[in-house]
Amino acid sequence: MTSVPLIHPVLLCGGSGTRLWPLSRKSYPKQFAKLMGDESLFQSAAHRMSGAGYAAPIIVTAEPFRFVVTEQLAAIEKAPAAVLIEPEGRNTAPAVLAAALWLERQNPDALMLVAPSDHVIPDAPAFRDAVAAAVPRALEGDLVTFGILPDRPETAYGYLQLAVDADPAAERPQSLSGFFEKPDKQRAAEMLASGNVLWNAGIFLFSVAAIIAAYRSCAPAMLRQVQTALDDASTDLGFTRLATGPWAEVEDISIDYAIMQKADNLTVMPFRKGWSDLGGWDAVWLESGPDATGNVCSRQATAIDCRDTLLRSETAGQEVVGIGLEDMIVVAMSDAVLVARKSDAQRVKEAVSVLKARGATQAVQLPRDYRPWGWYESLVIGGRFQVKRIVVKPGAALSLQSHHHRSEHWIVVEGTARVTVGDEVKLLTENQSVYIPLGAVHRMENPGKLPMVLIEVQTGSYLGEDDILRFDDVYNRG
Repeated sequence: MTSVPLIHPVLLCGGSGTRLWPLSRKSYPKQFAKLMGDESLFQSAAHRMSGAGYAAPIIVTAEPFRFVVTEQLAAIEKAPAAVLIEPEGRNTAPAVLAAALWLERQNPDALMLVAPSDHVIPDAPAFRDAVAAAVPRALEGDLVTFGILPDRPETAYGYLQLAVDADPAAERPQSLSGFFEKPDKQRAAEMLASGNVLWNAGIFLFSVAAIIAAYRSCAPAMLRQVQTALDDASTDLGFTRLATGPWAEVEDISIDYAIMQKADNLTVMPFRKGWSDLGGWDAVWLESGPDATGNVCSRQATAIDCRDTLLRSETAGQEVVGIGLEDMIVVAMSDAVLVARKSDAQRVKEAVSVLKARGATQAVQLPRDYRPWGWYESLVIGGRFQVKRIVVKPGAALSLQSHHHRSEHWIVVEGTARVTVGDEVKLLTENQSVYIPLGAVHRMENPGKLPMVLIEVQTGSYLGEDDILRFDDVYNRG
């Protein structure tokens, strides 16, 4: 009896998440947020694609998220097989190819299960059963895509057209005849009525050999460029940084356009146990399970005489109250509030574009800035001063640095800090403080086993984050 090879999950962690603004932003997109429970979407995806028969995941992500990825995996007691860092986002086709070429070096006969890291699939065992049902076709050399049995004429998803004799409710892979991009309402209703379509989930199963052969046939230039980017990659702290030069030449294109719509060895595995790409706040409302009046409220939100409404407060101590609302979305954060009709959920990205044009930091930056050593948030900003709360993880350390334009005053409010100022190193405990003169070389570390919290008061002519000259950094930042 021939044994089934391990399935190697590939989780794609790019994207800016503009449709779920203000919770999801370029600095911290939706896959890392806890939208649907106690785990982030990324952590749920890693759990879903694990267990017996699964190898450790390969992660493809961007530079700002490399430590977020490893930290969130560590929190659920998982370790990646590799973390590939894209110099810039070039869509899914180059990302999938980079993972395939990396895996080819380790195991050229491997199976790859490729999935976005920001989808919701509530029934993880059913999903793994569907993957198992698709394995034989993948071993035969097919490129298997996963399609979702539709229950409404959705215009936010692409569609898969099945062959005439295919069964969209089958529990084994079916023949596929074509792809359709996001339709208008009339076309979506027509396709749903035909009973012969599935939603395109953007999830794929194939062998390393089959997908590389597909790139060799359909996108040979991309194959050469991505291979060079991997050959010239650098490694630090366990991350694999794809080379910037060759990667910049790669076409920005999805795997659907580059490969799937051209390949002749496609099959589709139907899945009917629940799925959402959480492509808008209307999807969050639906997947959150509205109550008898159609309302979904977070812990600090109250609905009075409301119907079919989503109310969320994302800031501790901030209450959101809706009165007499119908078909509304209200998402409140400390620095931005979204109010929109639920039917206009797909237009949220327009707001992000408008804010970007105005130069508003809220378009891309969360109030809380996550760093490899912890996080910080600005509490008060003035013309020549800024007050921050800084949280440093146990054992973590900020870089050894200096500033040209500002001085700093640190007050420890929780835990213990080891502080370096010039040649002096000392420990500070709660209620103790230290002054960092302009130009002084300094560093902050947490030698303890609990998070360390301090208040930083900056004063000076320029307070931007780019006023940092690093002399040493354990995280290899520039």
